[in-house]
Amino acid sequence: MRAHGIHAEPVTFGLKLAQAYAEFARCRARLVAARAEVATCAISGAVGTFANIDPAVEAHVAAKMGLAIEPVSTQVIPRDRHAMFFATLGVVASSVERLATEIRHLQRTEVYEAEEFFSPGQKGSSAMPHKRNPVLTENLTGLARLVRGMVVPALENVALWHERDISHSSVERMIGPDATVTLDFALARLTGVIDKLLVYPANMRKNIDRLGGLHNSQRVLLALTQAGASREESYALVQRNAMRTWEHGEDFLTNLKADADVKARLSDAEIEGMFDEAYHLKHVDTIFRRVFGEG
Repeated sequence: MRAHGIHAEPVTFGLKLAQAYAEFARCRARLVAARAEVATCAISGAVGTFANIDPAVEAHVAAKMGLAIEPVSTQVIPRDRHAMFFATLGVVASSVERLATEIRHLQRTEVYEAEEFFSPGQKGSSAMPHKRNPVLTENLTGLARLVRGMVVPALENVALWHERDISHSSVERMIGPDATVTLDFALARLTGVIDKLLVYPANMRKNIDRLGGLHNSQRVLLALTQAGASREESYALVQRNAMRTWEHGEDFLTNLKADADVKARLSDAEIEGMFDEAYHLKHVDTIFRRVFGEG
């Protein structure tokens, strides 16, 4: 329930994971498509004209290897296909980092809503024995940077001189194995992190309560506008009460009920009705059905 790192409106932890599930489903679809796009065969001669080889040879080899025929090539298969493949790896790596970063933030001492599994006897710091550092997700962030760093060379490989030069080949010998192996390792590591993730609902509840009900501010704002106040006036009324909660720790609901300008528009019962947390989560099941289906 944070936007810009600041408490916003409530969400469930399951919804966070549903977002990750949907994102990685898209990543998988992209990877399947990118693999299919790059899996072509070209045996078409020195400059792609079949001058000294029959196209039937290319077709036969492609069929035996489970590859598509490259419809038109030069001496090599066009490298835009390879660029798309590596770009897709970079996107998948970025999704790995997004989830890893979320876990790292949730593990911060002052948040502590989730954390990586910490086995008995494990060391978080060589100097400070109390530390439980998010080392796996930090590692995943670094690995994601490496995979993304191989995307630009793949893009630069698209432009070759005329029918072929070999400026691309030395690059591909490096980024081909390195990008795929690194991403494979990162995905396996992330799977382990999620499988053993520790989640602390009581701390989530405590953190929500720290702000004294401020996460209901938008509901109050909208209710005031519906009661006839302008949006500018409504915003000012809600904000001045919210700032007292921020700065002095006062209860937001109590402040609203004591504000004569708010009470001129809304009754105590109406204000209290806007502090029902179930309101914020009433459509979560709909989102889950969109992600996971009716089952």
